[in-house]
Amino acid sequence: MKNSAHVEQLVEPCALSASVVKSIFDLRVLISSLCALLLALSFPVQAQQPKKIPRIGFLSAGSSSTYSPRNEAFRQGMRELGYVEGKNIAIEYRFAEGNLARLPELAAEFVRLKVDVIVTAGIPQLLAAKRATSTIPIVGSGAGDLVGAGLVAGLARPGGNITGLTSISTDLAGKQLDLLKETIPRLNRVGVLWDAADPGATVNFKAMEVTAQALGVQVQRLEVRSPEEFETAFNAASRERAGAIMILQTNLTNTHRKRIVQLAIKNRLSTMLGESGLMDSGGLMSYGPNYADLHRRAATYVDKILKGSKPADLPVEQPTKFEFVINLKTAKQIGLTIPPNVLARADKVIK
Repeated sequence: MKNSAHVEQLVEPCALSASVVKSIFDLRVLISSLCALLLALSFPVQAQQPKKIPRIGFLSAGSSSTYSPRNEAFRQGMRELGYVEGKNIAIEYRFAEGNLARLPELAAEFVRLKVDVIVTAGIPQLLAAKRATSTIPIVGSGAGDLVGAGLVAGLARPGGNITGLTSISTDLAGKQLDLLKETIPRLNRVGVLWDAADPGATVNFKAMEVTAQALGVQVQRLEVRSPEEFETAFNAASRERAGAIMILQTNLTNTHRKRIVQLAIKNRLSTMLGESGLMDSGGLMSYGPNYADLHRRAATYVDKILKGSKPADLPVEQPTKFEFVINLKTAKQIGLTIPPNVLARADKVIK
């Protein structure tokens, strides 16, 4: 009995010690939880700080109305990739309204805003953006000869901070001239209307000359620098008996395309445009890449860059979709009959 009582006396202190330890442990857990809560409450700003939304600078040489289909195509491309303006992406739009002299300042403004990517089309816009920054990625959305203009080192490995899509493809000019020759069998002289103040147009014109020479077609240079020179250019084309007019795409010719086509119809001259989106002017025909598609595809470059890709490592893409459009109403106005074999190849016929 004595031994049993002695054991009980020994157990009681042990049980008491375990109870005390448990209480102390529970108290420590409570204190730790309270500390964690106080710590979380002491930094509410950091906990609620929103994630930085990427900002895109969209630069255009023209007006928002002139290039509305292209701009919307880019936004559509961004939406298809999950980007919603005002929610997880911000797009800053700047329009030079046809004044190329404004491009450097608009590009510099994007640099001050610290945009994540600059998107633009056209050699003058790309040159302005390149001069403004060598670090912010720049995506071309359907410009001309990027290599010829010195904007990229090559299509496969562009180098630097510029990449994107070009509107130039193998023998595009040759295809346009072939369509004109099939439509006008006796065609041997073509006037080429181009903005001599646009460096991209200068590169394209030189390429056109080489192609025309190979096809046995004489080229008449119709250089313009302002709308006031259009009429003089068409008078020269009529005087030299040009059989058709090819209109090289620049901001000047795109913005004033209706005036240009009116002069062509007045002089009973066939016109070849480089984009179906410009056929609202009443041109006779157009053959070229789908520029809306190029702008939509530019969104894929923006997406890759925002996810860490470097422009220098993203190959420049050439157009994959082309459209051939014929305007029969205009053909009737200038007294031209479109051959059935040419008409059958059109993607769209305007009646």
